[in-house]
Amino acid sequence: MALNIVLFQPEIPPNTGNIARTCAVTGVHLHLIKPLGFSIDQKSVKRAGLDYWDQLELTIHENFDAFLEHLDGGNMWFASTKGGHLYSDVQYQDNDFIVFGQESKGLPPAFYERYADQLIRIPMKPVEGARSLNLSNAAAVLIYEALRQTGFDHLI
Repeated sequence: MALNIVLFQPEIPPNTGNIARTCAVTGVHLHLIKPLGFSIDQKSVKRAGLDYWDQLELTIHENFDAFLEHLDGGNMWFASTKGGHLYSDVQYQDNDFIVFGQESKGLPPAFYERYADQLIRIPMKPVEGARSLNLSNAAAVLIYEALRQTGFDHLI
C-alpha cells in the first residue's frame, strides 16, 4: 500500500524523527509542510530517526498549497481530536494521505470546515487537561491501521 503521512508545520524535532523512523520501516512516504519549527539537520531530529533517514521517502513542501499541487489521487484524511469519524471506521486506500497538525495548535481552523467530512480521530478517555496523544504515537496508530487493512502486504 502506498500510504503518505503529512506533518503540517511540525514543531518538535523528536516527534518528526520518531515518525520518520516509523515511516522508513513501514515504507510510508513522509511529507513535511513548512515552516518547520526546527532544521531537518538538527541533532534531535537525526537522533530520533537514528540511521533510518537514508531509507525514508521524504518530501518537503514550501506550504500547504504546494503540497496540494503534489497530490496525484488518493484520499486526504485529517487527524484531529475534533474528527467526526473514528480512524478505524475509514477504509484506507492506495495513495491516501493522513494529515496531522501542529503539536501545539493542531490543524488550522479553516481546515475544520473545508475538510469536515475527512476529519478522523483516535478515541480517548475524557480527561481534563489532556488534549491529545503524542503526535508520533498518533501517527503510528494510524499508519498501522491503514497497513492492517491491506494485510501488511509488503511487510514481513
